[in-house]
Amino acid sequence: MPVFTARIIVTLRSSILDPEGAAIEHALHELAFSACTDVRVGKYVTMNVEAESEENARIIVDQACRKLLANQVMEDFTFTLEKAHHEPA
Repeated sequence: MPVFTARIIVTLRSSILDPEGAAIEHALHELAFSACTDVRVGKYVTMNVEAESEENARIIVDQACRKLLANQVMEDFTFTLEKAHHEPA
């Protein structure tokens, strides 16, 4: 069965305050990186998915994000999917 690699980015919705992002932005400005603005912090997740097709892999990843990886009330997610370079052991 084919294996696909999912690269998932989970971020707070723009309407949600991001205190960690604000702290990093403040620190960047203190270090003279004033060009850096609107800093937001999120999660980056990678995983391999065994599925019959890319479409099935997309469904699996989407459901994993909705049910576990992202808090649907506060977070958004995006992901890319590509055929894995090697089969898992």
